[in-house]
Amino acid sequence: MTERFVVAIDQGTTSTRCIVFDRHGQLVSLAQQEHKQHFPRPGWVEHDAGEIWRNVERLAPLALQRAGITTGQVSAVGIANQRETTVLWDRRTGVPVGRAVVWQDTRTDGLVNTLAHAPGAAEVQERSGLPLATYFSGPRLNWILDHTPGLRDRAERGEVLFGTMETWLIWNLTGGLHVTDVTNASRTMLLDVRTLRWSPQACEFFGVPMAMLPEVRPSVAVFGRARSAFPGVRIGAALGDQQAALFGQTCFTPGEAKCTYGTGSFLLLHTGPELIRSTHGLLTTVAYQLAGEPAQYALEGSIAITGSLVQWFRDQLELISSAPEIETLARTVADNGGCYIVPAFSGLYAPHWRSEARGVIVGLTSYITKGHLARAVLEATAWQTREVVDAMNANSGLTLTTLKVDGGMTADNLLMQSVADVLDVPVVRPLASETVSLGAAYAAGLAVGYWSDLEDLRRNWHRAAQWMPAMEPAVRDREYGNWRRAVERTFDWITPA
Repeated sequence: MTERFVVAIDQGTTSTRCIVFDRHGQLVSLAQQEHKQHFPRPGWVEHDAGEIWRNVERLAPLALQRAGITTGQVSAVGIANQRETTVLWDRRTGVPVGRAVVWQDTRTDGLVNTLAHAPGAAEVQERSGLPLATYFSGPRLNWILDHTPGLRDRAERGEVLFGTMETWLIWNLTGGLHVTDVTNASRTMLLDVRTLRWSPQACEFFGVPMAMLPEVRPSVAVFGRARSAFPGVRIGAALGDQQAALFGQTCFTPGEAKCTYGTGSFLLLHTGPELIRSTHGLLTTVAYQLAGEPAQYALEGSIAITGSLVQWFRDQLELISSAPEIETLARTVADNGGCYIVPAFSGLYAPHWRSEARGVIVGLTSYITKGHLARAVLEATAWQTREVVDAMNANSGLTLTTLKVDGGMTADNLLMQSVADVLDVPVVRPLASETVSLGAAYAAGLAVGYWSDLEDLRRNWHRAAQWMPAMEPAVRDREYGNWRRAVERTFDWITPA
């Protein structure tokens, strides 16, 4: 019998990848292409959605070719995507209306401040499970409609469609199917996370015509068949990238948590079918939904700047020539020398949600070298993880005992040891490092019967590395106190005009 496979389209913030997986969850082949980052103004971040789709068209046959297979051997395609990034396009032509506005973009800062004092703001936040912040799609969709002449009228007539990146890809893959899944929809502030339907009250609050919204579907279900890129193949799943990583880490039981370390870092705690409201600066989000079953929820701590801080250190300061060099440089010193870097480049996300904050470097003396700065860069990611874990423990009533990790930054052993030290729990990395892509593949394969059930997926999980805490409690407490004082220095930097 001909061997069959599952393909994941992993559409990330800096690149798009097509990855072929086998029945054991092993990576068979990979094709990847970066896309251009556009920064037209300070705080503005944009992508060309057309470029991203063209990359998918190029990568699909390349991934199959490298695997030595044909589309006839692909059981299903799953999509994982950068969340909150906002795409608008013409319903008739399929051409994007301007560039996509990326989740990191802060142009809606003033609008968010205004909306926070508007009637109905508390209800919108309660329905969506999200705080009013520049991070989410609803405010930026409002901004785009108000700042593009004639666009709102066209949207009200149903001529312009909205979607996050998976919606855009499914539209192009299928030749016009306008759908989203519950995980991505839950990141817009327009979805009622209890009913899993678009909220008319939220749409009215943000001035978003409901005619431009996609149909909301479960994450793990057959959306349709592809006409392009993978012609004839079923699209079996769509998940926001962090929910996909939770799925790929097989965190199917309430209390299990994972943190993905990439451009930003995202810690998700599976809380089960019961929706838990955050009282400690976390997000209430949909973890995933299997077709015909209740949705599963999660608490999420979103950290905006982690891997991108290393990129800044490399590209803007030019203190290293490649990202992996930061570990080597950081190991030239024994500690941070009293220096702390808080990377609030686009405000602070969980658990602070301070959009007016901006980054600081504190504790500078003539003793500080680039080695100390490198160590402070890595420690910034560790301490931000600690802040989120503390909030998660307090909010859930659970105590984290192990943290599953994935993402490109987990290759940095010093960073992972730092995370274990500041959390005082073991940090575990699975054998399959591409957990975002793997989660999309798992979900798609599950939808079409390639895998039988969740336990079938659990059997594929194997540990590759583990870091045990080794920091003295007194040192941990002192350093955490210094970190928190450094964070306070970032507050109130941007004042309303």
